[in-house]
Amino acid sequence: MKRSIFIVLGIICVGLGTMGVVVPGLPTTPFLLLASWLFYRSSPRLQQWLLSSWLGTYIRSYQRRGGMTATQKAGAVGVMVFFVLLSVFVFIPAGSVARPIVLIAGAIGALTVLFAVPNAKND
Repeated sequence: MKRSIFIVLGIICVGLGTMGVVVPGLPTTPFLLLASWLFYRSSPRLQQWLLSSWLGTYIRSYQRRGGMTATQKAGAVGVMVFFVLLSVFVFIPAGSVARPIVLIAGAIGALTVLFAVPNAKND
């Protein structure tokens, strides 16, 4: 039962990580790292598939460096802030309940990248 739940959660994480490649503000690497861990615990075959796919480059890069460089963090936060503000002030109507939700989610994402994601080791 636990194995099946981990596989389903891993597949969901791969889907979210894949969406993060094209959807600004949605992180890619954390979802793929979680999927890799879930597959490691449940299906070595799926973990090997993930690591050998084009998505595996995100995981290998993160593992090789041990985190994100300051430049990568600044770029990620900059893109998140730009698209969150664009969404809030251009696409979401004034007075909508979605505005504060998007702002809070964007702030949590930016703070996560800045403070929870480890800094990369120097190569």
